[in-house]
Amino acid sequence: MTRADPTLDLIANAALAGAAVLLVARPRVVARAARSPLLPATRDIAVAAARLIAPAAPPPLPWRVAKARELARLISQYSPARLRRTRGVAKTAGRRLNGSSALLAFSVLADSAVEHYRGSFANRAMYTPLATAALTLAGSLFGLADARPKRHALRDAIYAAAALTGVAGFCFHTYNILKRPGGLSWNNVFYAAPFGAPAALTLAGLLGCGAERVRDMPSRQRPTILGMPAGRALAAVSAAGLASTVGEVGLLHFRGAFQDPAMVLPVTVPPVAATLLGAAALRPTLQTNRVARWWLKLTALLGLGGVGFHIFGVARNMGGWRNWSQNVLNGPPLPAPPSFTGLALAGLAALSLIEDETDA
Repeated sequence: MTRADPTLDLIANAALAGAAVLLVARPRVVARAARSPLLPATRDIAVAAARLIAPAAPPPLPWRVAKARELARLISQYSPARLRRTRGVAKTAGRRLNGSSALLAFSVLADSAVEHYRGSFANRAMYTPLATAALTLAGSLFGLADARPKRHALRDAIYAAAALTGVAGFCFHTYNILKRPGGLSWNNVFYAAPFGAPAALTLAGLLGCGAERVRDMPSRQRPTILGMPAGRALAAVSAAGLASTVGEVGLLHFRGAFQDPAMVLPVTVPPVAATLLGAAALRPTLQTNRVARWWLKLTALLGLGGVGFHIFGVARNMGGWRNWSQNVLNGPPLPAPPSFTGLALAGLAALSLIEDETDA
């Protein structure tokens, strides 16, 4: 049974049920429609549309040809050259994911250091993301330099701690917003602890855990995560991360009234990249993968260019960079835009795994 069969069955059953209700409720309307001269033409159009939606299945191949093709596919899939290439793709993707996790961890470390310093570290727990992000950055750099295609227990533990710390940070930030006068209001969402900031640490941990599992691929298997193909699972994480980051950026740029036209770019380019990456994960094709790869590279460049725009934004404040000690705290956050670069690099690594998974 093809993928279209359940959908067509549902449509046919719904049409039959509707026709039965119409026949009972309005028999005269059914009789007039049956005598209409347009019925034969409508029937021909319906038949042509049905053939277009669900074309006839091709005739079965001869037994010998089908078995020969299946044998050739298995030989190609499990040949030593193919296994070496698959292992090389997984190793490269794992190191790219370590690099992506390093970028996200650096962004969290620098951003939380500035923001929590501005908050005078009023809560001792505000030191936790700094320590966790620093450990994640160190572990990711170690993974990036480590050429061994093996999982490392210490790196894996650090990544798991980072993911849990990000979840705890989200709960703390949510509590910080809700306890203020007015509770969940636009003013508190704009100026209290940001909702989405801890999510970057969670994403760094998840991508790092994914990197370790991709690197630890058995010799005759493709990498999997929680029973799913690793490429598709990591693509889903990267796409969700891009979507959540766009939400946080859109909120803060809306607070800034989009006074610079370039502020529209981070809320338009990454959503397209996330959508294309999701499409490549659900139904990979050569054209979809190519377009998704192009948009992800554009998103990575956007993240690096965003640092320059934020530097310019700090310079526009009173005193410019001569008053850096105040303007860096109050201006646009310099470490925030590289989050897009890290997530785009993770998406590119996921795409390479998806292409290898679908290249039978």
